[in-house]
Amino acid sequence: MVKTTVAVDGMMCGMCESHINEVIRKNFKVKKVAADRSKAQAVIVSEETPDPELLKKVIGETGYTAGEIRTEPYEKKGLFGLW
Repeated sequence: MVKTTVAVDGMMCGMCESHINEVIRKNFKVKKVAADRSKAQAVIVSEETPDPELLKKVIGETGYTAGEIRTEPYEKKGLFGLW
């Protein structure tokens, strides 16, 4: 499992977060995805690392701008732990 964090510029509301979550789920096999406008990022948990170029492309097609992409091994936290 890998955790991918992508910077997303242009999100202003909860609907913006929903658009980002939806386009990522539609184009990639993910276990979890959570866009956060206050942090200007989306966090993706998946079996395989998403293609960075495709990730930037699909986010760009929604009108938002994808920036830096970081990938690291995903470590599941305790039963009630968050990301």
